[in-house]
Amino acid sequence: MVTTRAGMTDDTAGFEVPQSMTPQDLGDTLARLVWESFSDFIADGDAENLLGDLGLTHEDGIPAEAPAEEILIFLMWAHTRGLQLAFVGRSDRELVREGLDAFHSAIFHDMVDNGTPQAQVPLFEQRVSARYAEYYSAAGRSDPELGKAVARHLAGSRQSPDSLAAALTERAIAVANPLKDFLEEVELVH
Repeated sequence: MVTTRAGMTDDTAGFEVPQSMTPQDLGDTLARLVWESFSDFIADGDAENLLGDLGLTHEDGIPAEAPAEEILIFLMWAHTRGLQLAFVGRSDRELVREGLDAFHSAIFHDMVDNGTPQAQVPLFEQRVSARYAEYYSAAGRSDPELGKAVARHLAGSRQSPDSLAAALTERAIAVANPLKDFLEEVELVH
């Protein structure tokens, strides 16, 4: 259930800001935003620009499979962070947890629907959990440390340039803060 507000501007015509969302709606919305962010990252050439010099993209600029999965995990973390910044401390913890569970479930379901073997999903979930723990720890130290942690996983054994870490730090902030701002106006309900 999504309840919306009136008072649209010309810039937001066709989009109504939700007043409230259920955890399932929140999860579905976040999953869609992650896939849009992922597609934008690939389509806008960011992946090619950031990863090409490391040899992590194909001729068409699309990242190889492992870096693509790392990008997806990073974007999932950034959206999770935005949700937590918006809701933790002002919404029922159980509803927040349900929203996060619905979000991750939607991502994993989408992966299977798009060709990831179901048997690989639990392994991917373990990688997500490990990365989240590392990214939260790094972000707790500083934003640049987060960028460095993500860059290490993207580059693998290759030396990553400082510009990659800086760009990833910038991307995390560009995802999490506007999402937080948007969700602060939304009430999480059953």
